[in-house]
Amino acid sequence: QVQLVESGGGLVQAGDSLRLSCVASGRPFRVFAMGWFRQTPGKERKFVAGVTAGDGVASYADSVKDRFTISRDNAKSTVYLQMNSLKPEDTAVYYCAQHKDPLGNGRLTGEKYWGEGTLVTVSS
Repeated sequence: QVQLVESGGGLVQAGDSLRLSCVASGRPFRVFAMGWFRQTPGKERKFVAGVTAGDGVASYADSVKDRFTISRDNAKSTVYLQMNSLKPEDTAVYYCAQHKDPLGNGRLTGEKYWGEGTLVTVSS
């Protein structure tokens, strides 16, 4: 059974940094694309960043490009999201996702497994 457990959310001020982590278990980590999505109340969940299987090629939403960095540590079955220069509009619940099928594209457009989410709040 696939489990994705996020951590690292919290309350920060605009301009601060946070690093989110997601530990995956239940199947070989290396062969699946991983990503981060976010959601605010009443809105649909949106892609933030993704990394392909293996050594990983990263993809980003335009809104976070040059501020966020996604990375994966296959030995630790963990994907990270380093968030710098945070803005109030980055406030959301952040969800870790794993592509259901092996490989998968960097934007995780196929079916996915989800974590429970971690709340990031950025005050102005």
